Amino acid sequence: MTQDFSEIFAKYEALVADVDNVFKRVQEAHPECVTCEKGCSDCCYAVFDLSLVEAMYLNHRFGQKFSFGPERSVIVERADETDRKLVKLKRQAHRDVQNGRDAEEILQDMGRVRVRCPLLGETDGCELYEYRPITCRLYGIPTAIGGKAHSCGKSAFLAGKQYPTVNIDRIHERLAQLSLEIRDAVHSRFSELHTVLVPVSMALLTTYDDAYLGAGATAKGNE
Repeated sequence: MTQDFSEIFAKYEALVADVDNVFKRVQEAHPECVTCEKGCSDCCYAVFDLSLVEAMYLNHRFGQKFSFGPERSVIVERADETDRKLVKLKRQAHRDVQNGRDAEEILQDMGRVRVRCPLLGETDGCELYEYRPITCRLYGIPTAIGGKAHSCGKSAFLAGKQYPTVNIDRIHERLAQLSLEIRDAVHSRFSELHTVLVPVSMALLTTYDDAYLGAGATAKGNE
């Protein structure tokens, strides 16, 4: 990255701190239900995308910790393999939509797909645990997206019983705002830059330079 996004990243880290506090409160209130423990990697096989700000932040931290060397090469190789699998899955989902299959049914199928995260090490530990995405941080407690509740299949939260539930839509709104700040900070000529979503694998592989971000004054006809 050629530009300084430290202020925006600091805002993202503040959001992460809020999320961690929410998880801690739910865990303290329902310790018998939150079954997360060291060595459990169930959430590391979930398929999900990152907002622009999360993807760039993860990429930044990855570059800091693994600037070069064999460890970086191994992770990059895993990321490339994972990304090729995800591309195939998304192409199939797109074909299903074109063929008239119900979108909700497609999303449910995607939610059941398991693809190993490229940051999951050989001993089932996250290589960037301190900087893991928000989705990873909330996996073990009840969440709601679009009014529909979700919880980890390994947790002990019971269906039909009321628990504190994290509104993921609100978190997405805050992430979208931070992503918009990045677009505006670089004066991107790509008007929809802030809406780009990518999986962890692509976030690690991408070079977030001025060319990718479309940095510079907006020119008519170039959006």
